[in-house]
Amino acid sequence: MPQATSPRLPVGVLVAIGMMLFALFFGAGNLIFPAALGQQAGASMWPAAAGFLITGVGLPLAGVVAMGISGARDLQALSSRVHPWFGVAFTVALYLTIGPLFAIPRTGSVAFELGLTYWLPEQGRKPWEIGFLLVFFGLALWLALSPGRLVDRIGRVLTPLLLLAMAVLIVATFVAPMGVPMAPQDNYQSGPFLQGFLAGYETMDALAALVFGILVLQAVRQAGIAEVGSVARATFTAGLVAAVLLAVVYVCIARMGAMSNEVLGLRENGAQVLSGVAAHYYGAWGAALLGVMVFLACMTTAVGLIAACATYFHRLFPRLGYRLLACLFALASFLVASMGLNAILSAAVPVLVFLYPLTIVLVVLAFGQHLFGWGAPVWRWAMGATVLAALLHALQGSALMPEALQGVLANIPGQAVGMGWMWFALVGLAIGLLHWLASGRRPLAAG
Repeated sequence: MPQATSPRLPVGVLVAIGMMLFALFFGAGNLIFPAALGQQAGASMWPAAAGFLITGVGLPLAGVVAMGISGARDLQALSSRVHPWFGVAFTVALYLTIGPLFAIPRTGSVAFELGLTYWLPEQGRKPWEIGFLLVFFGLALWLALSPGRLVDRIGRVLTPLLLLAMAVLIVATFVAPMGVPMAPQDNYQSGPFLQGFLAGYETMDALAALVFGILVLQAVRQAGIAEVGSVARATFTAGLVAAVLLAVVYVCIARMGAMSNEVLGLRENGAQVLSGVAAHYYGAWGAALLGVMVFLACMTTAVGLIAACATYFHRLFPRLGYRLLACLFALASFLVASMGLNAILSAAVPVLVFLYPLTIVLVVLAFGQHLFGWGAPVWRWAMGATVLAALLHALQGSALMPEALQGVLANIPGQAVGMGWMWFALVGLAIGLLHWLASGRRPLAAG
């Protein structure tokens, strides 16, 4: 009797899911950060871009794959392997942070700032902003109300439009280069790779990967794939499609920024770089083209995050329907976005700095359990040490921390650039492994 083979998705379906994932990741910030990196790095753009791709592309891909291989039904189930209470607290904090408290409002605010302000007078913009945000989040809500159609609406419609708009601008930079890269600035002079590596954190896509990974899993299962190994393979393939697209676009935008100094001079941020490049090649039409790019990039991310948040909180509170929750998240995002982009950015940074190390360690633990069958002690020691490090980093410089402890933390390698938590995590992982080995290597059941 012939052995049954695991079902496989058609290539076209996998590509569509991968393009959906690319569009969900690719928000306006993903346009801005590589453009700023290119300008700052100048002649050192290539090593800087290599570092950026590791954290801006590699970590998000690892997060999506980690969800696929973990066997966990969602992020809460995965993080509950540390402890059930940690699973709920971490998942709620992450969803709220990349949801209505920061990331979703930012999509609307950035879309307005880069898409419409070129056409508006300096004074009296607030009514226009409120009106734009109402339309933006109304459209995002409509697209998110049918999560089963995300692949069709985003993967097959919005993503090709986004790629086409970007291609129009990127191709022009190859046909008629603006100039030659200038000398690198600031930290890019001595360590372009490390600086690019750290700049990749600014995308915050590693946080979103554990959320968007659930949408990929849902899309794969809705296409008829249920066996764990087949789901993992399909998730990896779709993630790889998104990663390749992200890498190509990031490199092209970084190159664009590196070659713009001669004409534009050094700009304060990536938004100004993109605006200057678009105006250089296409004038007023360039501003319109940039507006289309930013609108599509922000809209796809907003739709995915509203859908993801509503799906999770519907599971957490079954009495609240998905559609009601989607409406509530869209309304909350509109209200927060109306406060202005600067207020959103300043309020969210401390929370993001705290959550990012926890997310990275969670991904590492998921891979470790898949490969080595790590038990509960490994998860708890590694994550406990990372939580401690993240708390200390958040308190560093405040009156709540004694001066003696401030001095100790300052001597930890990498602490000045926010990477000192890695040593805490490694020590916690080592203690957890010893504990696990001493307790008889008891496996941890997948949740």
